[in-house]
Amino acid sequence: MSSTPPGGAPVATTDSHHPHSAPTGRGSYAEVLRIGEILRRETVGGMLLVAAAALAIIWANSPWADSYFALRDLKVGYAPWHLQLSLGAWAADGLLAVFFFLVGLELKREFVAGDLREVRKAVVPVAAAVGGVVVPALIYTAVNASSSATVGGWAIPTATDIAFAVAVLAIIGSHLPSALRLFLLTLAVVDDLLAISIIAVFYTEEVHLSPLLWALLPLATFTVLTQAFRRFFGTRPWAAWVVLLPLGVLVWALVHASGVHATVAGVLLGFAVPVIRSQASGGPTAGPGLSEEFEHRFRPLSAGIAVPVFAFFSAGVALGGWQGFTTALTAPVTLGVVAGLVAGKPIGILAATWVTTRITRTRLDPSFGWIDLFGVTLLAGIGFTVSLLIAELSFAPGSAEADQAKVAVLTASVLAAALATVVLRARDRHHRDVQAEEAVDADADGVPDVYEHDRGV
Repeated sequence: MSSTPPGGAPVATTDSHHPHSAPTGRGSYAEVLRIGEILRRETVGGMLLVAAAALAIIWANSPWADSYFALRDLKVGYAPWHLQLSLGAWAADGLLAVFFFLVGLELKREFVAGDLREVRKAVVPVAAAVGGVVVPALIYTAVNASSSATVGGWAIPTATDIAFAVAVLAIIGSHLPSALRLFLLTLAVVDDLLAISIIAVFYTEEVHLSPLLWALLPLATFTVLTQAFRRFFGTRPWAAWVVLLPLGVLVWALVHASGVHATVAGVLLGFAVPVIRSQASGGPTAGPGLSEEFEHRFRPLSAGIAVPVFAFFSAGVALGGWQGFTTALTAPVTLGVVAGLVAGKPIGILAATWVTTRITRTRLDPSFGWIDLFGVTLLAGIGFTVSLLIAELSFAPGSAEADQAKVAVLTASVLAAALATVVLRARDRHHRDVQAEEAVDADADGVPDVYEHDRGV
């Protein structure tokens, strides 16, 4: 059967006594508060990200373009340890590891204490994320199937930039249901996990086992220390910088030397941090732990420095004027990436969600409809950070294909954000009006209309 929320499209429902009903519910109150806090923080980070990318594009196409590329390609570091890298490579391999460390923290939190810990709640957003990865990859492959030189970029349109997407949602959707925001965050978190897996499996050309095995030693030490001394590192910020940071840097350097992309080290370190506070560490067995403390400390570093600097060094593409830009837009790489992100993401996510709700007899949260979900799927087409990273891994640096892929990612992200803004702005006004009507009714009889409807009043 189906029901129609006020002003929304029909959403799948089932018997309230069915054991698999309502997997994508409102979640706990603490979870909703956490989502709200993330939205507020990511707004600033998203603005910095866009500003850094815009500065890079302007500089790379200005009369002083040579200075930009000279800065990006300037090599620094210790050559005997294979760490003499360009500033662009340091941003992609080094600074972005901070971003992926936070991704690891977020992933573990969702699996341990968030909605992903319950299969019946996780099945819809997980399936939606898989659909949002598979369909864009198929679309890109179909467009570039005839070219062996470009088909390797199939993974570029599979990623969603969680920081950018959530920032846009925070700006344009202040009255959208919190359950819709939670769906986007859960979807993006799973999407990040899939993107990390793709980078580790498909973009590792050669693995050197010796440094990879040596990396297990500082990783194990990091894990033991964070698990055994949670309270110590939680109450003494300096200790994390003095004790844990050197271990993290060592793990990163060894993973980098192994040939596996170094950002994977950030995820592994994030997974090592405990989520739940224990009695042994001086706190209750339930509640926020060291993971939340680290997320609070390191998010400004990621959103304010790591990601914007990466965007600055990655987004700079010499377009060659308007003619060069239009030529790049017609290239197979560009068409595949834009079609994958702007069309493939919504198609894949909506199709997977619809099929999953039908097969499992689950339903979406009654506070939003399919039109709201469509707006969120458009936001998922904002690839940006991770898509730019995969573009750099897919093609030779400085090649025409690499530049076309970057142009495609930037174009698709802007287009997806614009389309999502049109849809979600209208839905935000609708939900604002609904909330106003509920407030008026609550003032009249003390019971909002939504509860009267649920009780059959």
